Amino acid sequence: MGAARDIGKNILAQAPNLAPGASAVVLRKALELAIDGVGRVPGAKSTAANALQKSGSAEMAIDAVIKQHVAMAGAQGFLTNLGGLATLAVSIPANVSGVAIVQCRMVAAIAHLRGYDIEDPRVRSAILMCLLGEANAKGAVERQELPSSALAIATAPVHDPALDNTISEKVLSNLMGQVGGKRVSLLAGKKIPVVGGGVGAATDGWATWGTGAFAKKQFINRRR
Repeated sequence: MGAARDIGKNILAQAPNLAPGASAVVLRKALELAIDGVGRVPGAKSTAANALQKSGSAEMAIDAVIKQHVAMAGAQGFLTNLGGLATLAVSIPANVSGVAIVQCRMVAAIAHLRGYDIEDPRVRSAILMCLLGEANAKGAVERQELPSSALAIATAPVHDPALDNTISEKVLSNLMGQVGGKRVSLLAGKKIPVVGGGVGAATDGWATWGTGAFAKKQFINRRR
C-alpha cells in the first residue's frame, strides 16, 4: 500500500516538463495499455466481455463496468489492484495518473459494448475526449477549442492526428487540475480526521462516475 501511495504522489510530477505534443504520446500510450491490457490485467474488450457474460445485456454490462471502475478509482489501493498496469504506467515518460488509465479502460469498454471499433484512431480520440467530462468538453466545443462532440469525432470521415494533440493537452491539463483540487480537499479534510482519509477516494470515484455517464451519452448504440 505504501508503494501505491508513492506512485500516486509522483504520478504527474514531470508533466510540466513535457515538450509540446509529448502529452499526446503519453496519453496515447496510457490508452493503449488500458485497451490492450498488460500482464494479468485484462484490457477493455475482455472487461466488456466478462461484464456482458455476467449481466446478459449490453446496457446492464455498461452499468456494471461503470460501477466496477468507480470502485477501482475510489478504493484507497486502486493502484495496487491494477498491479502490472499501474507499475508500467510509472515507466511512461512524464507519468500518467492511474485514475486516467482506469477511466480510459472504462470508456473503451463502454464504446466496445455500444458497437464501436476501439482499434479505430478516431474512436480512441473520442475516448480520450470523454476524460474531460461533460462540462469541460462542452465548454471546449463552445469556445471552438475542439471541433465537435466526442461522438462526432468518433464517427468523423477521417482521423485528424493534430486533433489528438489538442485533446491530449486538454485532458492532461484537466488531470493536473483535478490533482491540485484534490490536494486542497485533502488538506482541508485533515482538519476532520474521520473525513480526511476518504476525500481523495471520493473525488476519484465521483470523477470516474461522471466520466462513465458522459461516455454513455456520447457513444450511442450502433449495434443492431
